[in-house]
Amino acid sequence: MVNTVTLLCSMGKWTLKMAGVKSYTVEIEPGTVMRFWVPSKTISKTKPISKPTKPVVVLLHGFCGDGLATWWSQIMALAKNYAVYVPDLIFFGGSTADKPNRSPTFQAECLVAGLKKLGVEKCIVVGFSYGGMVAFKMAELYSELVQAVFVTSSILENVGSSWSEILLPSSVEGLRKLLSVE
Repeated sequence: MVNTVTLLCSMGKWTLKMAGVKSYTVEIEPGTVMRFWVPSKTISKTKPISKPTKPVVVLLHGFCGDGLATWWSQIMALAKNYAVYVPDLIFFGGSTADKPNRSPTFQAECLVAGLKKLGVEKCIVVGFSYGGMVAFKMAELYSELVQAVFVTSSILENVGSSWSEILLPSSVEGLRKLLSVE
């Protein structure tokens, strides 16, 4: 019997390879690493990282996902005209940290540090769900880097609680609040 998830992941990776995108891990700081899907032309084992030659689009996935699973079909469409960078946010996919901080600010700081190490000087950020909150935080903290922000399916209003309590409720009342957010 074929494992459907394994098959889809393999097809996704093959498709990205054909689009000129490959996986690359960046050490943000000791104990914190972030996996990115980056244009193959910008990284090499024999030379330093080169700056992208096309406009940069950064695609941020939502909560309980990773970059590849969320964005693979958009990567294919965008890679023709843009340098596409797709990170796995910290604590998702191939990105980890030894710090317990899970705030959008921490995510934005790590993401910007990684993008700078990859030679990105300006970018357009697209965020889905939780990635949208991180995108807004990036734009707020790093306006010299972020040229534009596009967000879909994100909570924009103040819900009166911390984001971690909304997304990972620890009480029945917290679960009710999560299910009531539109």
